[in-house]
Amino acid sequence: MITIRPARAEDAEALPQIEQSAGLAFRAIPELAWLADGDNISAERHRTLIAGGACWVAADEEGRPVGFLSAGVEGDALHIWELDVRLDRQGQGIGRALLEQAVADARLRGLVAVTLTTFRAVAWNAPFYRKFGFRILEGAEIDGRLTGLLGDEAEHGMPSDQRCAMRLDLR
Repeated sequence: MITIRPARAEDAEALPQIEQSAGLAFRAIPELAWLADGDNISAERHRTLIAGGACWVAADEEGRPVGFLSAGVEGDALHIWELDVRLDRQGQGIGRALLEQAVADARLRGLVAVTLTTFRAVAWNAPFYRKFGFRILEGAEIDGRLTGLLGDEAEHGMPSDQRCAMRLDLR
């Protein structure tokens, strides 16, 4: 039994380990395997995002986080910074439940969109989000904020030809 609930400050310490576990899935993609050993969002950054009130955890029967979605309100959009589910808990609908919670919250806030950046062709990235109605933004559709995020990712070694910005319009 999994419960989706707002993340609490005390959850922050567990979230980097969940991200690390989820990242192990990249080992199945030779050109992206290096991501399995990459840096994770720090517990301190998680605490900051949690304080912003747009982060959720998927907790197991004992209340321990097994997945999370960290987001923040950026202008008129909810921007998803990270969505991860522990590797041994993937494929159980936990990521879907976290995403549904975030979208519902964005609607309640009266926001016009949910945005994110991700890999175009990795099955649990853009193809996953497309199932929820997200679309890949191209050319002039990519606003300055998302262009800046994609640029920052490229500076940190992400292959820019494989990355994309996505948007779910809520209106």
